[in-house]
Amino acid sequence: MSRIERPDYSPLGRTDLTVARDRNLRLYTHAAPVMEMLYEQIVNTDSMVVLTDATGTILHSIGDDDFLSRAAKVALSPGANWSEAAKGTNAVGTALVDEVPTLVHADEHYMHANHFLTCSAAPILDPRGNILGVLDVSGDQRSYHQHTMALVKMSARMIENHWLTDDYRNVMRLHFHSRVEFIGTLMEGILAVAPDGKIVGANRGALEQLGLSGAALRMHSVNSLLGLTVGALADRFRSPLAVPTPAQTPDGRQFHVHARFNWSVWSQGSDMGEAPSRTSSQPIEEATIRTPSTPGSTAGASTSASHDAPRPSGGGLKQLQTGDAQVDTVVGKIRRVLNRDIPVLVLGETGTGKELLARAIHQDSERARQPFIAVNCASIPDTLIEAELFGYEEGAFTGARRKGSVGKIVQANGGTLFLDEIGDMPLPLQAHLLRVLQERQVTPLGSNKSVSVDVAIICATHRNLREMIEAKTFREDLYYRLNGLAVRLPSLRERTDLMALVQRILERQCPERRLSLSSEVVRLFQSYHWPGNVRQLFNVLRTAAVMAAHESVITRDHLSDDFIEDALRAAASAQASPAPAPTLSALSDMAPSVALPPSVYAPAPASALPTWPPLGGERANASPTRPTGPAPSEPPRSLQDMEIDAIRRAVEAAGGNISEASKRLGISRNTIYRKLRWQNPLGD
Repeated sequence: MSRIERPDYSPLGRTDLTVARDRNLRLYTHAAPVMEMLYEQIVNTDSMVVLTDATGTILHSIGDDDFLSRAAKVALSPGANWSEAAKGTNAVGTALVDEVPTLVHADEHYMHANHFLTCSAAPILDPRGNILGVLDVSGDQRSYHQHTMALVKMSARMIENHWLTDDYRNVMRLHFHSRVEFIGTLMEGILAVAPDGKIVGANRGALEQLGLSGAALRMHSVNSLLGLTVGALADRFRSPLAVPTPAQTPDGRQFHVHARFNWSVWSQGSDMGEAPSRTSSQPIEEATIRTPSTPGSTAGASTSASHDAPRPSGGGLKQLQTGDAQVDTVVGKIRRVLNRDIPVLVLGETGTGKELLARAIHQDSERARQPFIAVNCASIPDTLIEAELFGYEEGAFTGARRKGSVGKIVQANGGTLFLDEIGDMPLPLQAHLLRVLQERQVTPLGSNKSVSVDVAIICATHRNLREMIEAKTFREDLYYRLNGLAVRLPSLRERTDLMALVQRILERQCPERRLSLSSEVVRLFQSYHWPGNVRQLFNVLRTAAVMAAHESVITRDHLSDDFIEDALRAAASAQASPAPAPTLSALSDMAPSVALPPSVYAPAPASALPTWPPLGGERANASPTRPTGPAPSEPPRSLQDMEIDAIRRAVEAAGGNISEASKRLGISRNTIYRKLRWQNPLGD
C-alpha cells in the first residue's frame, strides 16, 4: 500500500468509543473472559491482549503495566484504529483484510514506530462466516515466542464457539470429530441444525474438517451431509448417557457425532415442522421460540413471551419411567410441585440416578431454557467449596485468580442449582447457604456488594440427614429449608424394571443394531445385588456392548472378569437360600437366547434344577404335564455345571458340529472348547 504520510495516532473520543463498545457489547461479553485466560498464559512477558471490532478499532486491552504504557505511545490502546488504512501493514489490519491468522514481526510493520512490536492476530468470525473483530497479542519483539500465535488462534476459536452456542442455544448443535476423544475440545466441529434438518450455522472447525465453505455447507441438510435424521438424533441424545454415534459424509469421511439441545425447546420447535425464519438482525432463538430476556443476556431475545407456554409432552421425567411402581410414584409427586417454587430433596444410594432426576426436573420446568448448574459438595475440598459456590473478588485469598470468579449460584441465576451430596457440606458453610436461600442474595468472598439471584434448588444425598441433625453435623433449619418435598429413589436391586432399563441403555448405546442378553447373563443380572446401582449397570453394559463388537447377543464372555466373579458369588449365595424350584418351562426360559432343538430342553433329573425363582414365569404354551413340584433336598447344582450341560446338549444336538453349536448358542467356538476342557481337563 502507499506510504502513510501522517499516521493516525488520535483515538476515538470518549463518546465515540462508548458508542463503539455498546455496538460490540456482545463481542466484548464473549471475548473478555477468554482474554483474561489468554493473558494468564503470557503474563510478565512484556505483552498485551487486544480486542478490536470489524473496523480495526480497539475496544479493550489488558496487559503488563509497563508494556501498556509503551504501547500507548504508538496508539496501541482503546479507541485507536489499527486498520491497514490507518496504520499500514500490521497484524490486526492484515487479519481483517485477509480474514486469516496473521503474524507481523518487528520491521515487517509498515510504520517505523511499530518496529519494536511483534503482533499475532486472528480474526473472529460468526457462524455464517462474517467477521466480528480481531483478537491480537502484541509484545516486545525481543520476547516473542512461537507458541503465541497458537494461543491466539485457539482463543479466537473459543470465542467463536461461545458465539455459536449463544446464537443457536435453542437449536440442535452437532459436535463432531473424526476422533471421538476430540469431541468437547477446541478441535471439534460444531453444526447448528434447524428442526427441519437444515444446517444453519457452523464453526471454523466444522468447515475445516468437512472441507466446505460456509455457503456450501448451508446448502446441506444433516441428512444429505451425514446420513442422519433429526428425529433419530433427538431420540438418541435425549438421554445424558448417550455416547457419540458414527456418521459418514458422501465423500467417505467418517466422524463421531454427539448432539446437544434443550429437549423442551427443541420439541416445541420441531412441532412447527419447518426451520425457523430469521432476518439478519433477529437472533435465531427469538425465531425458534420466543422467550423472555435472561439476566445478563445480550442476545436480544423477545420480551413478549409468556411463561405460561405449554410444556412439551414426553419430557425429561417421562424418560425416567420404565415400569417400576416406586419410580412412577416419585415422578408423580414431583409433577405436582413442578414450577411451584418448592425445593426438592432427593434421597437414595450412590448411583441411583439422583442427578439424572434433577436434570429431568429442570428439563420439564419453566426454567428449562436457563442454566442447570450441578455442584458435588463431596468432591470439592472444604477450603474451596465456599469460593466455588459464592464466588470471590480478586485477591480474596491466596491463589485466587485475577479479576476473581463468579460462583456457581450466580451462574445458575434464572435456572436450577443442583447440590449433590448436600450432607457433605461443611457445617459453617451451611449457615451461609441458608442465608443466601432466605435473602436470595449472594455476597462473593472479599466483597461487600451483594448480587441478587433467582434459582430453583434441588439437593441430593445418600446420608441420613435426620441422624446428622441429631449428631449436630447438619443444621436443622437448613434441612427444613431444603426439604420442601423429599423423595427417595429406590436402589436398583429394589426395582422391578431391571430388564427394561437394560433394553433402554442398550438402545441408547447401539441404536444401529439390536442387542440382547443371553439367558445366562439375564440370570447373572437378576441375581446380582448391584452395589453401584444404575451407574454400575450402565458401565457394565457399555463395556459389554463394545466387547460384543458386531455380535447381536451379549454373553458371559463379553462381561468383565471382576463383575462375573461378583455375580457368580451372588448367584451361589442365592442358591444356598431355600426357595421353590422353578418349572421346566422356566428352566427353558433360562436357556441360551437362540432357538435350540427340543433335546436341549429335555427333562433333567430333579437335582439338576436350579433353586432360584424363575425369571420369566410360566410360558403360555408350557406343557401341563411337566413337573412343577418342589425340588428334592439334594444340593443344588452350580451355575457353571448347568452351563456345561447346556453346551454339551447343544453340541450333541448339532451332531458334534462345534461351529453349528456355537451359532445356536450365540457364543464362540473357542468358548465351547474352553468350557468343555474345564469340565474334563483330561479330555477323555
